[in-house]
Amino acid sequence: MSEIPDELRGLGRRIGLTVAALAAGLLLAGCGHRETLVEQGNREEILHIGIGQELDDLDPALATQDSDYRVLSALFEGLVSEDPVDLHPVPGVAERWDVSPDGRVYTFHLRNTARWSNGEPVTASDFVESVNRVLSPGLAAPNASQMYVIRGAEDYNLGKTKDFSTVGVKAITPRTLRITLAHPTPYFLSMLNQSVWFPVNVASIARTGAVDSRGNAWARPGRLIGDGPFTLKEWSLDHRIVVTRSKTYWDAARVRLRGIDFYPYGIQTEERVFRAGQLHITDALPPDKVDWYRQHDPRVLRIDPLLGTYFYRINTRVHALSDPRVRRALALAIDRHTICSRILRGGQKPAHSFTPPGTAGYEPPDGPHYDPVEARRLLAQAGYPGGKGFPGVEILYNSSEAHRQIAEAIQEMWRKQLGISANLTNMELTSVLDARRTGSFQILRSSWTGDYADPQDFLEIWEAGSGNNFTGWKDPVYDALIDRAAASADNAARFVLLRQAEARLLSAGPVIPLYFYTHVYLVSSSVQGWYPNILDHHPYKYVWLKP
Repeated sequence: MSEIPDELRGLGRRIGLTVAALAAGLLLAGCGHRETLVEQGNREEILHIGIGQELDDLDPALATQDSDYRVLSALFEGLVSEDPVDLHPVPGVAERWDVSPDGRVYTFHLRNTARWSNGEPVTASDFVESVNRVLSPGLAAPNASQMYVIRGAEDYNLGKTKDFSTVGVKAITPRTLRITLAHPTPYFLSMLNQSVWFPVNVASIARTGAVDSRGNAWARPGRLIGDGPFTLKEWSLDHRIVVTRSKTYWDAARVRLRGIDFYPYGIQTEERVFRAGQLHITDALPPDKVDWYRQHDPRVLRIDPLLGTYFYRINTRVHALSDPRVRRALALAIDRHTICSRILRGGQKPAHSFTPPGTAGYEPPDGPHYDPVEARRLLAQAGYPGGKGFPGVEILYNSSEAHRQIAEAIQEMWRKQLGISANLTNMELTSVLDARRTGSFQILRSSWTGDYADPQDFLEIWEAGSGNNFTGWKDPVYDALIDRAAASADNAARFVLLRQAEARLLSAGPVIPLYFYTHVYLVSSSVQGWYPNILDHHPYKYVWLKP
């Protein structure tokens, strides 16, 4: 799901200090100590957390960013939830489920205490209508392809049929939902924790506009009806999102936090705000601050494992980049070890594959390493010896200091090793996303963090029909291997197919893997129940604050 998160998990927009945070900082600088926002939050059980970047929408069907999930997982809950420590599936709206012997039919039994925030019961029909909405071609949900594991979902989403009854989702009774898959999917239950699978109250959406319209402003305070542990109270753009504990949530007795305030601070700002006692948790930490916290305040420094890859997308429709030999040369001329050790300094590992090694036991093929001699040979073979005649390229990245430092390092490596020039262009995130969607880029800074712990999640996005490809690269053999892997219930056989597919991806080079993420951020010692895990998911009903 996750695209262009904040550095070390995503770098967001640079938003200045709010008046409130600045005023609090001035108070702290005065003669007497005044209660900080964190201290007040500890007392009032209000969590203050940075999310890195402003959200475009609070519609689960349209979510693509890590910051989206941070907020949406407070407002909505799916059929299953996650254990807070190891994220294994646990009952959510469904109190239990049955699986057919062939692994294709899941029958979910919804709890009779599940309620929307308006007090109405959450029913099986709500889930059917929500799936219908996501798959509706008019909505163009970016992650609709996640639902292609359901029988008939792909044909309906692509408009090959207009009969939704052909899709394998059916309400058997008000509290019994049956989902029939196109093929056995061992990781299906883990998929259900992604935003695109969250149910929405379609009846309330219809009251403010077309159900399948992106312009429908239903997801606003006073309008949004969710089924999660919190409800939406306030959304002030470029300032904060406020949620409060839900009175109708089925497991409300377990929820200890009275509320959560989410702040879209830029990476430099949120570190300063954290030091001033105005945030419990930051979204990220500037790389140049990591060593300081290691030495001076290690108790608040967190470097957690994270299932994610930082990479460059290449637009293969651009003439100069249409030759795979050029793309491989660019990849081979990058010294990833230097980027990780000298710029990032947060335990990141050089990436020589797209899928992180060890993902659910999968070991990817070995891809590009630093080999400038071979890079020069390939570039010459493509007709550009020593870079002569090559028109140059543009690297586009969303504004952040670390993205700039990485791009400048790669710019110099390509100049020195290949004799080619690269222009650097930075834009705000919304403009970068528009350029990605329209293909108005040459080389694009990108990232992917796992929606669920399986290599399929990393490799399906490069199929020709994926809504997350954006490179123009198409390979029918690759698509066939991915589809065959998806249909296999045998992990060993599935991984063989996925390795073959990933080898083709790395050889064709529409992407340049750079490094595998860690999540480097700051957490106040008062935050309890916030466990490290590779998906960076933290179910809020298990989180509490120690005074």
